[in-house]
Amino acid sequence: MKLLSANNTKIKKGEKLGWRTLGLSLAPANLSGKQLCPHRSAGCEAACLNTSGMGAFSNVQEARIKKAKLLIENRAVFLAQLEKELVNLNKRAGKGNQTAVRLNVLSDLPWHNLIDMEKFPNLKFYDYTPNPARMIQFLRGELPANYHLTFSRKESNQAQVQLISSMGGNVAVVFDNLPETYLGKPVIDGDETDLRFLDPKNVVIGLKAKGKAKKDYSGFVVKI
Repeated sequence: MKLLSANNTKIKKGEKLGWRTLGLSLAPANLSGKQLCPHRSAGCEAACLNTSGMGAFSNVQEARIKKAKLLIENRAVFLAQLEKELVNLNKRAGKGNQTAVRLNVLSDLPWHNLIDMEKFPNLKFYDYTPNPARMIQFLRGELPANYHLTFSRKESNQAQVQLISSMGGNVAVVFDNLPETYLGKPVIDGDETDLRFLDPKNVVIGLKAKGKAKKDYSGFVVKI
């Protein structure tokens, strides 16, 4: 079973900038029987993009659950397959093919503890995370040099958002309409591409509410 895929509308947008991006889509929250989004909130879980786009098809949902269960029930086999795919990608990227990898398309796992990212120096890993401890590690330079993180705002972590922002970290925020500034920082359009590691520092990544998020009343979506 192949784990990584480029079949995601958002990550495909990086192709216009010369980047090929592959993502790992595991069934989020506890859909696989184990919680893969430990820092989730009620708002983000309700607005999750798991069922949008290709996720609306039952075969896609089944594949995501199958992958998640493989990781949970037979981690060694899962990680061996993932390493095999990353080795091949790293070889291709070494020939001038710019390649990015997002391992948490729908989940929020500490991949820097599960694989040795620095074994793949030609790949650029990136993720969004609502985990403040992991984000602070990134800002302190304690994570692999080829791993980039953007902090995710939820309706329940505004104090952490302000802390991360004050430390110079970029924060992704879902808005009903994109403002020019938020928390005193410029807002850039995060829907143009998903290549967060190319963003300037000290900005807010504005994401437009999509799908279920358009009907959010939890505070997950910032109303402008």
